[in-house]
Amino acid sequence: MEQSERIDVAGFNRAFAAQKAHSWDLRKSSAAERIVRLQRLRASLVAHREDLAQALNQDLGRPVATGGYVETEGVLLYIDHTIANLEAWMAPTTVEDLSVAGSAYIRYESRGVVLLFGAWNFPVTLLFEPLVAIISAGNTAIVKPNEVTPAVSALTAKILRETFEEREVAVFEGDPTVSNALLELPVDHIFFTGSPAVGRTVMTAVAKHLASVTLELGGKSPLIIDDAYDLDAAMPSLLYGKYFNDGQVCISPDYLLVPNDRIDAFVEKFKAAIQGMFYPDGKYLPERNTHIVNARGFDRIEGYIKDAVERGARIAFGGGTDREKLLIEPTVLVNVPAGSAVLENEIFGPVLPVVGYDDPDEAIAFIRARTKPLSLYIYSDDDAFVTRIVENTTAGGTTVNGWADHFLEQSLPFGGVGDSGMGAYHGIFGFRELSHARAVAFAKKAAS
Repeated sequence: MEQSERIDVAGFNRAFAAQKAHSWDLRKSSAAERIVRLQRLRASLVAHREDLAQALNQDLGRPVATGGYVETEGVLLYIDHTIANLEAWMAPTTVEDLSVAGSAYIRYESRGVVLLFGAWNFPVTLLFEPLVAIISAGNTAIVKPNEVTPAVSALTAKILRETFEEREVAVFEGDPTVSNALLELPVDHIFFTGSPAVGRTVMTAVAKHLASVTLELGGKSPLIIDDAYDLDAAMPSLLYGKYFNDGQVCISPDYLLVPNDRIDAFVEKFKAAIQGMFYPDGKYLPERNTHIVNARGFDRIEGYIKDAVERGARIAFGGGTDREKLLIEPTVLVNVPAGSAVLENEIFGPVLPVVGYDDPDEAIAFIRARTKPLSLYIYSDDDAFVTRIVENTTAGGTTVNGWADHFLEQSLPFGGVGDSGMGAYHGIFGFRELSHARAVAFAKKAAS
């Protein structure tokens, strides 16, 4: 009884009932009508651009000038791309080379009511980009922003309530008890971004209603450098990819595979590069980066470092911490023993374990011994090496000689595989992920 009094069950049911009824109208909506809704969202995001930057700074310590706007700008680009292409995406696909039917086409229908859970590490991008796909496919949405970033959550709720009627998009804030209660609703689709552990909870809830689901999870994303790639050329994208948002990125490189005879050279170049980025006067400047999201996250990451050192790993760089300020310096670990927590769990922080290998097959075996990653990075100018790694591993996506191009490119699907997720979105792939591809066949006419 106490739990039901703390959450708005009546409100959840009211929103769901209104959206279930309205979803039949939205199913028949035209591209022009959906574009109007996307334009309303775009205008609201532009109006609140500064507010979102300040909220991100408040929750994550992200510098307003350098990192506060990047999320909103990315969503605006996604909206523009969707608006420009939506009419073509919605057009039925005519099917040729039929063996039985006289004619046929594929019609892309909305799924209905979608339950959307936002993530805390990019609380603007990872809520509004899925919402764009949901709207473009003609669905309604019940939205739960992430409570770990409360300032962004409150502002997100304000934006959505100003922009949409509840029968189109409803938003509910709160702790995990709210999330659990929302999972009881018999929605048509669930879109969740978060950890594999919570993803399993979502899957359990999905089974009750046989809803479809998109899971954007994480995992240990490897980065492998071959025996000849220019280490200086690798540094800019490697450092940015690892330490953007203080490493709290689902597609951040989680560990580095380097030929054993290149580890020392790599560490020295890495030190010089990272000192130039964060230590201009020899002292760490945290204002150039984001802080760890909360004390729980700090304790977890610091625990990984301590566990590795106790097992015999060496801190090659960094390692300094300040719990009161939620600061962990960029840290590089070498000689990390197998079984260390930092090699078994997704780090989601500014710690980079370096693992040596003598033969590409050894590196491949190391990758395959772990859960299927969301991203895999390869630094090599050798096409045969790249092909060898790609063909003998699996990952949600891969970027060669750079960071996150497979995520940023709207013409590519973004999603995980296995423990790193299921389903994919971005561009037309997001539209189709949030649509049902309905086959419509016309029987051949009988010969007269």
